[in-house]
Amino acid sequence: MAISIVRTLILYLLMIVTMRIMGKRQIGELEPAEFVVAVLISDLAANPLADPGIPLLYGLVPVMTLLFCETMISFGMLKSQRLRKIVAGSPSVIIDDGRLDPREMRRNRYTLDELSEHLRKAGIHDISAVRYAVLETDGTLSTCVYASEAPITPKQMNTRAAEPEIPVPVISDGAVLLENLKNLGFNLSWLDGRLRERGCSDPTEIFYMTCDKSGRLYVAPQFDK
Repeated sequence: MAISIVRTLILYLLMIVTMRIMGKRQIGELEPAEFVVAVLISDLAANPLADPGIPLLYGLVPVMTLLFCETMISFGMLKSQRLRKIVAGSPSVIIDDGRLDPREMRRNRYTLDELSEHLRKAGIHDISAVRYAVLETDGTLSTCVYASEAPITPKQMNTRAAEPEIPVPVISDGAVLLENLKNLGFNLSWLDGRLRERGCSDPTEIFYMTCDKSGRLYVAPQFDK
């Protein structure tokens, strides 16, 4: 039993290190080649776990080999556009200047139902509003609507809008995130004052709280127990 636990922990840590080395892009947007690597790694790592008779090295070596190949190919794709096209493919224009291209849809085996689903996810419910739609290599759909269908911006109205600030968590499940608070330029005294304004005497009464550099807050109290 102890051996199985140790083997599981070793492979678990190896998978974490492997995904970290592959980078955030591979985790968030799997290209076809990267998807294959992820499936193979999970299968290879599962074999030593399922059968204690298989030496652990038989799982570690193939995983490290795949990681090395994936890393080398990723670096090669940074330098070579031709290699990038071979490995990842090219985007396909599904809607060009308002015209739907059935040939590109058939070539990519991309159905009208999938197109409608992706447009709805982009907040577009009328296909006639789309001027361009590009099926990216990771399967996502990038869209560009006609100017008459796009939201009006402050620039178009000749008005000046305040630049948005990014809210940062300062309290999470009752715990104060001091580093985030300091990065915003505030301290515990400032935080205590904001909490008292909302009738809170202690950060443990707050489930989640965010703040931006201008001091705007979002406060969610703890759930009733």
